[in-house]
Amino acid sequence: MSFEQTGITFLWVFLYVYIIAASIDFGAGFFSYYTKRYQSDHTIHKIIQRYLSPVWEITNVFLVFFIVGLVSFFPEAAFYYGTALLVPGSIAIILLAIRGSYYAFAAYGGRESKFYTFLYGATGLLIPASLSTVLTIALGGFITVEGELVVLNYVKLFTSPLAWSIVLLAIFSVLFISGSFLAYYAVRAEDSDSASILRRYALRSALPTIAMGVIVFLLLRDHNPEHYSKLVDIWWVFALSVLLFIAALALMMTGRNDGTAFLLISLQFATAFFGYGAAHLPYLLYPYLSIYDGFTNETMAFALISVFAAGLAMLIPSLYLVLKLFLFDADYIRALKNR
Repeated sequence: MSFEQTGITFLWVFLYVYIIAASIDFGAGFFSYYTKRYQSDHTIHKIIQRYLSPVWEITNVFLVFFIVGLVSFFPEAAFYYGTALLVPGSIAIILLAIRGSYYAFAAYGGRESKFYTFLYGATGLLIPASLSTVLTIALGGFITVEGELVVLNYVKLFTSPLAWSIVLLAIFSVLFISGSFLAYYAVRAEDSDSASILRRYALRSALPTIAMGVIVFLLLRDHNPEHYSKLVDIWWVFALSVLLFIAALALMMTGRNDGTAFLLISLQFATAFFGYGAAHLPYLLYPYLSIYDGFTNETMAFALISVFAAGLAMLIPSLYLVLKLFLFDADYIRALKNR
């Protein structure tokens, strides 16, 4: 495997971990608002707060690693994406800042308001929607390069069925991943009522998730035939993803083995995500930028790969320890009953 392939593989792993962890966080925000608004402050809200307390600070570390690594491994990416994503990126940063204010003033300040809870829930859907535009733009057709100027065609982007399909796929995926995990967490907290409600939320978003995935796949055929043909070449990867989805759905419908169901969902998204990434290679931005264009020198590449390998070796065990020592600790979970 070349330095370029190794570098993009590390970045894709960091992005995948961020997507799973952030999806749980974003979906939790929406579910927290929805249950407070329509379920008379059901204990779901307490479970969500209990989950977020030790975890939310860790999630964005993976996103930071990805962004820093992208610019470090592929310096020209800053030229293309830095200009094109100025507005969408700024919106995402503002939404993340708003979300952070909820944690600071509501979760840690001991006071909550309907306004902050609404912002918390709204950003849980708006952030993945805004971030998903990066995947859309990377498919090509929305950016033109005029000399030293990179121009993003906002009209074409906002009127594209493919772009909106990817946005909806991102939103439904967030709700599906988050609902399945929180249902499992509620089971561990011995709150069967909350587990049942969260499981129902996850099931409601399951079919829209897979449906939007199919729609994106079909729309891609006309938008980027080269990428589409590569996806077809590795059809078995996506067939495996569908089988994992069906197995997870069957477990969730029985109301048993929620932990196994979430594991299958994580594997389902892993196969689809890495299959999509493999089919998109060698392009970072079609057709202007590939992983071989403007790649950093070998000495820097070796140093970066070493740092990212060490970072991954540190962050994954750290995340596991947080889950083990806090979230799934028997005493920590039982404290839900006393709140």
